[in-house]
Amino acid sequence: MADEARDKPLWSVQDQIAAYLRDRILDGEIPPDGQLPSSRELLAQFGAAAQTIKNAMTTLEREGLIYTRRGAGIFARPHRQRTMTPSEYKNPPADGGKYQWIAAAERKGMSGRSELLDVEEVHPPHLVREAFGLGSEDKAILRRQVMYLDEEPCELVEVYFPLELAAGTPIAENRRIKGGAGRVLADAGLPPVRCVDKVAARWPTPRQQQALRMPTKLPVLRQFRVTYSVDDRPIQAEFMIKAGHLYELEYEF
Repeated sequence: MADEARDKPLWSVQDQIAAYLRDRILDGEIPPDGQLPSSRELLAQFGAAAQTIKNAMTTLEREGLIYTRRGAGIFARPHRQRTMTPSEYKNPPADGGKYQWIAAAERKGMSGRSELLDVEEVHPPHLVREAFGLGSEDKAILRRQVMYLDEEPCELVEVYFPLELAAGTPIAENRRIKGGAGRVLADAGLPPVRCVDKVAARWPTPRQQQALRMPTKLPVLRQFRVTYSVDDRPIQAEFMIKAGHLYELEYEF
């Protein structure tokens, strides 16, 4: 009985078909404007009913990955998956100008912007308390914002700062900061020296799903970063949540 339960697929046939085709589209095996396998081929491979295959196609269409050409078949859209290179965005802009990721997006012909949602003093979550060495009753400053590329939400960012560093500075004010909060810390003698990233795939919370306008039941990439300054002092900890079907991370060693 235990073996049977373990061997039973966790996903419905509809989701299996969508995942199979999504993977091939995002990896480039089905190129932009390339035709997807026919219903007959999918039937032979998955043993799926026609309605099940149609439902899988509806999922991919909602995700912006396919389109139908009447009388010809179903084809892959030029997909929107973008490669993010976190190592390029560690340091605040030297001239107090645009975030590096916005400048990088513009070099690729895209437009980028950020929308500040709120700034507040909060009891931070466990991972942040652990990074800062805080007790359960200690507080930190939280700055929450959404990043957009070509007016599409690409990332929900929640950045926490130790209260003793942020209180009484522009970081604690509910307004955008020229050059970003990192510029305020750098000007105070606390530049970023090193970052530690932990990346995991998670199901989005209701807040994340809404902020990123997730089209279907898709995972997100949760990137948790702690930034350290001189004397290895932690100066900020942040959660960066990205739609998993739209973004991938690239690290060079």
